[in-house]
Amino acid sequence: MLIAIPGNEAHAARLGERLGVEVLVPEVRHFPDGEMYVRLPREAIAGDVAIVGNLEANSFLQVAFLAGTARDLGAVRVGLVAPYLAYMRQDACFNAGEGVTARYFARLVSSTVDWLVTVDPHLHRLDSLDRVYSIPTTIARAAPAIARWIADEVRDPVLVGPDAESAQWVSAVADRLGAPYVILEKTRRGDRDVSVAWAGAGPAAPPQLDGHTPVLIDDIVSTGRTMLEATRRLRAAGTAAPMCIAIHAVFADAVGDELVAAGASGIITCDTIAHASNRICVADPIADAVRSRL
Repeated sequence: MLIAIPGNEAHAARLGERLGVEVLVPEVRHFPDGEMYVRLPREAIAGDVAIVGNLEANSFLQVAFLAGTARDLGAVRVGLVAPYLAYMRQDACFNAGEGVTARYFARLVSSTVDWLVTVDPHLHRLDSLDRVYSIPTTIARAAPAIARWIADEVRDPVLVGPDAESAQWVSAVADRLGAPYVILEKTRRGDRDVSVAWAGAGPAAPPQLDGHTPVLIDDIVSTGRTMLEATRRLRAAGTAAPMCIAIHAVFADAVGDELVAAGASGIITCDTIAHASNRICVADPIADAVRSRL
């Protein structure tokens, strides 16, 4: 059976429907002193369970308490299905005194659940989740679903990655579509201060863009600065209005209007994080990944 982290009931329902298993909605509330109370609507649990939902600011304790409660009720193994895996950005020490929070968070999660399924985590300097997670992990890929959406909605696409990190997702989608792709170069000076240039610092736009509709693809849109600067670069080169696609709609800033003002035709996202821009469902690859763990 599945256990929905509060606020993630829709994720759990979509997954439960595909797996044909029951979804439990726990009672989670706080005592007057702020401490957390959890209760599962069961007297006993047999077999495996999976906790479903994203680990947001203060939800790790919910996962830990739900996992502990499930084990006390008889669960044999407890997994975690987190469509968006948080705390993957700080995967190295860039300045003296910094904490490598990707490693610390992975240690906490690995001590709490038996396995993990997620969608396209932000692997940059890490080549595998195994570098930081000590439990078995499975990555569900969004590329097939993104490729299907582009094939249905965009005529003559050329895929564009705004930086080197995006090449892994852009190339996977391009291969499925048989479409050309271009990877730009990004310079980041701060959380909201980035610039984007043509690869190799050449002044002219790559010829692959000619006669095609650009589709910008990145894994995460948080502040949206990278997408915004890439859109401006494309429009300055005289391309058609690009469509922007992100796997994870973090959206720390409201960027949709800015992207359209900069010349984008719009932004859509996968449904790993609930947002008005969600158009691409990735429940099927998540279900396949979970089956591999059960």
